[in-house]
Amino acid sequence: MNAETNIDVNQPIVQAGRFCLRPLQPSDVGLIEHYASDKRVATMTTTIPNPLPPGAAKAFVDRSLSSTRDEDVWAVDGTAANGAEVMGLISLQRMDRNQSEVGYWIAPPFWNTGLASEAVEALVTANPLGNETMFASVFQDNPASARVLTHCGFEYIGDAESFSVARNTTVKTWTYLKRMG
Repeated sequence: MNAETNIDVNQPIVQAGRFCLRPLQPSDVGLIEHYASDKRVATMTTTIPNPLPPGAAKAFVDRSLSSTRDEDVWAVDGTAANGAEVMGLISLQRMDRNQSEVGYWIAPPFWNTGLASEAVEALVTANPLGNETMFASVFQDNPASARVLTHCGFEYIGDAESFSVARNTTVKTWTYLKRMG
């Protein structure tokens, strides 16, 4: 652990066919900032503001590397297959009772390539936190993300609402669950 930056990632690398899921690293800031600044990405998340404030991507990477984090974040890294170093992000937010919530976004150049489904499937199969249950929710105006979840074995459990920072409003969501046992 580097006491100066409080880094203690202790997060496995998950191998997949055309990419790996790896912990974030400081060199990812530029690509994360580039893709997260895209309004099409930000408006499909709850937490990414649009426009993205200066320093937000660096602060996000720093939080993801903190030993006190409550969310593990992986870059979808395609360099082993001659792809981009950051094609998207996927995360597990720790919840109580051995559960977590899956979150992800894929950069627009990689949309409609099956990358999101492969990333979710790889993370669920690896189950790096040893969860009994994983949850996910998507905005109802993003049916492609809903298809990703059902393709990966998540079951629809109901409607809800979440606040979107980029939209500055509450947005209707679909909630999904996957039992890991």
